[in-house]
Amino acid sequence: MEVILKEDVHNLGVRGDLVKVTAGYGRNYLLPRKLAVAATDGNRKMVEQQKNASIRKEAVERGDAQKLSEMLAGVQVTVSRKAGEGDHLFGSVTAIDVADALAAKGYQIDRRKIQLDEPLKSLGSFDVAVKLHKDVTATVKVHVTKEQEAE
Repeated sequence: MEVILKEDVHNLGVRGDLVKVTAGYGRNYLLPRKLAVAATDGNRKMVEQQKNASIRKEAVERGDAQKLSEMLAGVQVTVSRKAGEGDHLFGSVTAIDVADALAAKGYQIDRRKIQLDEPLKSLGSFDVAVKLHKDVTATVKVHVTKEQEAE
């Protein structure tokens, strides 16, 4: 039985692939869960149109991400935190803090796109990667400074 996958299926294929499966697997698992459709001429044309639309959408998103990456190339943000002796922070600087600092400069970046392996726990300058698209990554300079105590 030939089916066209509507979703990515582990160990079988990705969305839009035409795959050959056993009749029972297709009829009892893939089709009822709407993971695939039967490979008829009409469905093949429909999937081809969806692929073309997806490719166009991907190109637009990639172009927008590339423009934003160029804008972020020279951006530096400063985050102030309380620090103790030895310049060790009380708390840490997380992706949310970096996203807020970027928002203050006018860049609306989702915190999940900011690639911090672990929170920043010391003073200094750090290069933080921002994954704007699966192929486009920008780097932002984050300066962590000691917060001045008001007396």
